Amino acid sequence: MNTTASQGSERLRIEPERPGDANDISQLTTTAFAPMPFSDGDEARVIDDLREAGALTLSLVAITAQGELVGHIAFSPVCIDGQPGDWYGLGPVSVAPRMQRQGVGSALIGDGLDRLRALDAAGCVLLGNPDYYRRFGFVSDPMLTYQGQPNRYFQRLVLKGPAAQGDASFHLAFDAP
Repeated sequence: MNTTASQGSERLRIEPERPGDANDISQLTTTAFAPMPFSDGDEARVIDDLREAGALTLSLVAITAQGELVGHIAFSPVCIDGQPGDWYGLGPVSVAPRMQRQGVGSALIGDGLDRLRALDAAGCVLLGNPDYYRRFGFVSDPMLTYQGQPNRYFQRLVLKGPAAQGDASFHLAFDAP
């Protein structure tokens, strides 16, 4: 499944990460997160560690008509109360600074969620700005905690079945030093 999206005057393809994209994804992610005050600068390492562990369920890139990689999104398995299942974590999502606020991130998120649905996933969680992710249907749910605590920035989207309840944890790649 490849998706084509128009962002401003630029047409993009959303497709799975290709062999040889890892360095471009790493550079893009580092550049995209550098000015973010909430970033600790380890987002590129997280993606690399997920890839190395075989835990990138989905790794999608946004490619311009000229072949430039301008966006990336990762989805990886999460556990609820320590048990693996069919819930996934969204993130990191990165967009080249010159392409931010033009719908590239939204296209990546929308395409990724569609692909999760096609995989018969039950749901998706993330840590992020509720004002941004609400448009995709994400909500904070006090019955689904992160690190044992409710957190308004920790949000979930049910794709099928009941909402997960318990404490969610991301892959160990997110906790590595």
